[in-house]
This record gives sequence, C-alpha cells and structure tokens, in this order.
Amino acid sequence: MHRYKIHLHQEPEGGFTVSVPTLPGCITYGENIDEAISMAKEAIELYIEELQDRGEKIPAGDSLADS
Repeated sequence: MHRYKIHLHQEPEGGFTVSVPTLPGCITYGENIDEAISMAKEAIELYIEELQDRGEKIPAGDSLADS
C-alpha cells in the first residue's frame, strides 16, 4: 500500500482543509485534525479506486525520508 503526504490547512472560520499533493484534486475537509486525517484516508482510497476503475496508473507513494 502506498503512503501519501498530506497538507493540512487550518481554515480561518474553523476546521481543516486537507490536500494530497501527489494526487491532484484529492482534497477534503474535517472539523478537527483527527477528522481531517480520517477524511484524507478515505479520499485517498476513493481516488485510487477511481484510477483503478479507469485503468490509469497509480502514483507512487511519497518517501517517508522526505517528511
């Protein structure tokens, strides 16, 4: 299973937007950090499922050494 870095952005009105730079357009939101991370995991799974359904290449995961 691939691992992907996420970017958390705290919103001024509350909550967190999460993006996955390696997966263009993979963006989600959570009311708190825990929910945002959980939502990111789900968004990544759905994104990869969609790529598989289309027969497209799955992007390699991010290196943990780059963290």
